[in-house]
Amino acid sequence: MKKGKAIMGLLALTLVLGMLAGCGSKGNNSAANGGTSSAGSSDDGGIKGEITVITQRTDIVDTVFKEYAAEFNKEYPDVKVKFQALSDYEGQITVRMSSDDYGDALLLPTSIPLEDTPQFFEPLGSLEEMSKEYIGLEERTVDGNAYGIPTAINFSGVLYNKKVFEDAGIMTAPRTPEEFLAALKAIKEKGDAIPLYTNYADGWPLTQWESVLTTVAGDVDYVNVTQPNTDDNFTPGQPHYELYKVMYDAVEQGLIEKDPTTTNWEGSKSDLANGKIGAMVVGSWAIEQVQEQAPNPGDIAYMPFPTNAKEIIMPLAADYTLGINKHSKNKEAARAWIDWFIKKSGYPTEIAGGMSPVVGAALPDTLKQFEGTDVKFELQTPAQPGQEGWVDKIDKDAEIGLWQPDFKKRIIEAAVGNRKESFDDIMKELNDAWVKSRAKVTQQ
Repeated sequence: MKKGKAIMGLLALTLVLGMLAGCGSKGNNSAANGGTSSAGSSDDGGIKGEITVITQRTDIVDTVFKEYAAEFNKEYPDVKVKFQALSDYEGQITVRMSSDDYGDALLLPTSIPLEDTPQFFEPLGSLEEMSKEYIGLEERTVDGNAYGIPTAINFSGVLYNKKVFEDAGIMTAPRTPEEFLAALKAIKEKGDAIPLYTNYADGWPLTQWESVLTTVAGDVDYVNVTQPNTDDNFTPGQPHYELYKVMYDAVEQGLIEKDPTTTNWEGSKSDLANGKIGAMVVGSWAIEQVQEQAPNPGDIAYMPFPTNAKEIIMPLAADYTLGINKHSKNKEAARAWIDWFIKKSGYPTEIAGGMSPVVGAALPDTLKQFEGTDVKFELQTPAQPGQEGWVDKIDKDAEIGLWQPDFKKRIIEAAVGNRKESFDDIMKELNDAWVKSRAKVTQQ
């Protein structure tokens, strides 16, 4: 692809956001639609109450988040903000959601099926109106109502230590799976760093691989439009097969850590920053976390996941979205926190390492570094009308776990030799389950 086309694509994205900003509505700090607030109002008409914000950011909950609360209180002095951080967010929050006690403002867990969202969260407004202020709302929209606002708009790919690659003779980022595996082999032969770190033990980092499916497909329609309408989801030559074949091959060829069962996420960030790890498949949200630990932040770079597709697309997608507990007694205060946090805290770009979801916001430096290349940044095409949530429904019924670590762990275990099944065996089992469940979901 010509470089000019890539630049135009990036500029087009900026232009579209800017145009939308021109017709955007003013900030909305009112209580969520249909909800009532017992937070009340202070004597001067301001919002008041006490809210608990639940986050996954155990690393900054006692530092950065407290600073946010202090800044927030300059605008909302009568709102007391308390924080709770969960180390296993998905696992712990879903347990808490079996009761009404799961905070006031919290991240919507991705393991909750889209259609079940209204059972737990308050609608924040119609998608039509909310889209004047924010992008990336579609992933948590049900019956035209938005239930979560992205904490950032991420892009997905491979986070790597450029110096480790250059020391191994790799001066440019690999483009194809073959080039990527060859680069990992070169790093291993040098012997100074773990080529590819899986973070097997923590489990959740393995789900990051699913985020690059669009890049492997080279098609923004694939995830939400093509995937729910095909029975060939895990068959040879298809994106899911090719994506996880990279994982399998890297493990089978000994290009990962010696003992995956002893991996540690927090330690891996430091090791990548200090040149002990070559690369990890994680979203752009991790860039800042690793750079801040690096002796030379410029060594930490980001590349698209290797693909044989004609076009290189790094998909833009919502990070965790912030929503309001349906049972909260302080919905108005919770909404005030959410809008302030996303619009004014600086978290989306400064901490999350992504793009702000606020319409018209400037592009971050991490995106600008790709200007002049053939890399395109695009939002995934939403599901077709009437097919919203199909992928989630099929996935749940088939018990595949697209966004769970289970089958990724199976792949690693099989590649290591701890399971008596091949990569093709695993893919066939997943595809058979997909076909059976797709037939059920699409005929309902």
